Amino acid sequence: MRAVLLLLGEFSDQDVEWMIIAGNSEAVEPGEILIREGEKVDALYIVLTGQFTVSISQSEADPMSQVYAALEGAAPQRELAKLSNGEVLGEMAFMDTRPHSTTIQAVEDSLVLMIPRHKLMAKLAQDKDFAVRFYRALATVLTDKLRASVSRFRYGKGQSLSELVEYEDELDANILEHLSLAGARFDWLMKQVHQEI
Repeated sequence: MRAVLLLLGEFSDQDVEWMIIAGNSEAVEPGEILIREGEKVDALYIVLTGQFTVSISQSEADPMSQVYAALEGAAPQRELAKLSNGEVLGEMAFMDTRPHSTTIQAVEDSLVLMIPRHKLMAKLAQDKDFAVRFYRALATVLTDKLRASVSRFRYGKGQSLSELVEYEDELDANILEHLSLAGARFDWLMKQVHQEI
């Protein structure tokens, strides 16, 4: 949920309304791959409901995993994370156009808001104020994800939690101001998308 709050905290109500109009709600069934490792991403996704796994292919998997994967016609995968409501997917594709580095697959019945890349790129070119808010929000989301990843590597290596230390996963006071409004925007977005279904 944190990613969408960071994103929507930077946007205006009109920005969120545009996302709802420009986007499409898509049902994703369990086992369905939303984003495939090595392929280009042509949309930005916001997870409204459900759960997804994030995985990478493993070239050095154990022999049994390789056998099972070969029987299924896929490369062995290593799960990195689980994502649920409020996550933003495909956001790195708007910073560069390289193929995606992970596979994102639905674990359960899920619903996403899909905003096509071509519509988003046109909006960014036409509306400079939106572009500033979008790229600032994207930078905040990506920075938060990077800090969370670095933090995961540190815990368990002798670092303990202390109230006197500011940790990488704590939010800046400026961002905290916008979270309440962002939460209301996400609720509004959810209601609008569910009315369309």
